[in-house]
Amino acid sequence: GAPTISIFQKPPGVIPPGGSTTICCVCQCSNGKFMMYKGSHRVPTLEQSGGRAEFSISNATYEDRGSYICHYLEGDTVLARSTELEVFVEELRLPQPDLSVLPGHEVAAGAEVMFLCTTTQPSTGCYLYLEGQILAQVFPREQGDHNFSLVQKGESGRYSCQCYTLNALREWSAVSNTLDLVVR
Repeated sequence: GAPTISIFQKPPGVIPPGGSTTICCVCQCSNGKFMMYKGSHRVPTLEQSGGRAEFSISNATYEDRGSYICHYLEGDTVLARSTELEVFVEELRLPQPDLSVLPGHEVAAGAEVMFLCTTTQPSTGCYLYLEGQILAQVFPREQGDHNFSLVQKGESGRYSCQCYTLNALREWSAVSNTLDLVVR
């Protein structure tokens, strides 16, 4: 079968103007090459060994918003394409939420964990990120903790959350602290 490419942002989340992030494409591939596109424009990537390419956005502007995708080629043949990654650049006006996890940072595979994304801002929704991908969303509610219940399928990884309000404009918080969850 064709290799699959994952595309993600490191660190994840909405980027403030002037901020930075790296878009990564990773593939269990052999000796081909990556091409990354934003819309129909090719963007220059840093070729790296081990089936990985990266594109750095620094000093982000609204021009950096958009849909990014990776192609993996051997010779001139595109063997695989990633999904599209939407990159958002917005002012981060809300306070940074706090991410915690119950029962703790180490769990057994198949155990249920609860992530709490706590924000002081009323009427927010929050996203939970895993390794730079949106994993789950809690829609706006009045206040308090936003709970994400997940059954761990054996994915250790790095989690973070980010919240937004739905007023006339969607306003964003900074990204929370990151949590490393270890699945035994």
